[in-house]
Amino acid sequence: MRSVLILIAVGLLLVESGSTVKSARMPNVVASARVSASSAPKARIDFDTQLKPIFQSKCMPCHFSGGQMYDRLPFDKPATIRKLGTKLFTRIKEENDRRLIEDFLTQSP
Repeated sequence: MRSVLILIAVGLLLVESGSTVKSARMPNVVASARVSASSAPKARIDFDTQLKPIFQSKCMPCHFSGGQMYDRLPFDKPATIRKLGTKLFTRIKEENDRRLIEDFLTQSP
């Protein structure tokens, strides 16, 4: 039993590092580990704690309360962000911020 666990652990380490295993004993373990790692669900993006700070730093004061664009496009509301989608990327340039926004747009409201 211990040797099986060791083989599984080694297989998982090889999968994470991108290596391939040519052993006849482990291809199924490696293949299943690769599938489960790539099909893991993405963590839910929280608008208030993850996205709102991005918009506050890039879009304040115009798109927040009191700003000249707030009545038309309030960026403190998730519905506005969903409506605009990737059009926001004219101002949001950082790749990590864009990825968070894209993930938020793909999750159901």
